[in-house]
Amino acid sequence: MGSYLYFLTLNSMAQNNNLPFAEIPPPPKEYRAGAVIARMIEGLGFRYYWATEGLVTQDLNYRPTIEAKSTLETLVHLYTLCEIIHHVAQNKPNVRPPQSVPEDFENLRKETLNFLQEAANTFKGIVQVSLKKNQVVFERQEQRNEFPLWNLLNGPLADALYHTGQVVSFRRTTGNPIDKGVNVFLGKKNI
Repeated sequence: MGSYLYFLTLNSMAQNNNLPFAEIPPPPKEYRAGAVIARMIEGLGFRYYWATEGLVTQDLNYRPTIEAKSTLETLVHLYTLCEIIHHVAQNKPNVRPPQSVPEDFENLRKETLNFLQEAANTFKGIVQVSLKKNQVVFERQEQRNEFPLWNLLNGPLADALYHTGQVVSFRRTTGNPIDKGVNVFLGKKNI
């Protein structure tokens, strides 16, 4: 089992070289609504990247109580929140229940980070006047519910930050804390 976990961690590190948010990109030169939303998404992406970097099976299986979600189940929930963020950026409805979720941790992590990268890039390019058409839309069977963009900020985006913090706490509990060099204020890892 120990050699499997070692391989899993090495394999994870090799695959992560191409993932976004190992660092937060430089900020935009202007303060615009879309750029501010993008920066919040980049902050989430950076925190998620390092919260999930180097997780092993013991971390993924950890749950604080029998009734609580495991780390992996929390990551699945984070995936669905980040999918909502992505769909709002793309002006797509969120079909409930979700159509598919990656089955393995590596793809779950990769797709979550890619959702965030695409959403941040989209919001960077949106001008103020165009933000009015970005809404949070949920479709379940024949029912459609629409909410203003504000709900993205206090809903899925804030919730995703909250649950990313849970993952950080859970991995501390299992004895695998995030790297001490990760600086969330500067948005980079100190060497």
